[in-house]
Amino acid sequence: MHGLKRERGILFVISGPSGVGKNSVLTQLLKEVPGLCYSVSATTRPPRTGEVDGVNYFFMSKEEFLRKVGTGDFLEHEEYVGNLYGTPRGYVEEKLGEGYDIAMDIECRGAAQIKRMMPEAVLIFLTPPSIEDLKARLLGRSTDSPEVIEKRIRKAEVEMGEMYKYDYYVVNDELELAIEDIKKIMWAERLKVARLAKPSVTK
Repeated sequence: MHGLKRERGILFVISGPSGVGKNSVLTQLLKEVPGLCYSVSATTRPPRTGEVDGVNYFFMSKEEFLRKVGTGDFLEHEEYVGNLYGTPRGYVEEKLGEGYDIAMDIECRGAAQIKRMMPEAVLIFLTPPSIEDLKARLLGRSTDSPEVIEKRIRKAEVEMGEMYKYDYYVVNDELELAIEDIKKIMWAERLKVARLAKPSVTK
């Protein structure tokens, strides 16, 4: 607006316990926020039917993945159920350099890794109104056994303590209101004077 341009895009990292609604929030944000794109992760797991390399994931062998870990090509990486997942630094830097904002949903440990690598990243913690509410949501899914749900609840209790390391928190009591709160955070971050490109001085 008025010829003012930002130096580069902003990386928004959204975390929260399993079942809090991160995917639903992120899907809607990508539809409603102009200039916002999704961070495509790399993985060593094989593609599922319909998945496209470079769109859903960057699919690669374990050897290639580990080589990239060794050369510092990932902002963060984790192992999950025998497969490796990571956030490619090059892809993120390219999009930010083009002026796009990037949103990603990631677990707390990965978010902490990213914050160390990119202190300017904006971390948003999506929290349920209460642990009891989260348990009710997980039970309502009817996709996990009671034992698995209890494990998720215990993990959620630990993750809730990580919230104080984040820049913002948003309570997902009603989905639409949570989305609006995150949109406000994004617009406020975009309007920070510190993010503006410095005007060139000519004599």
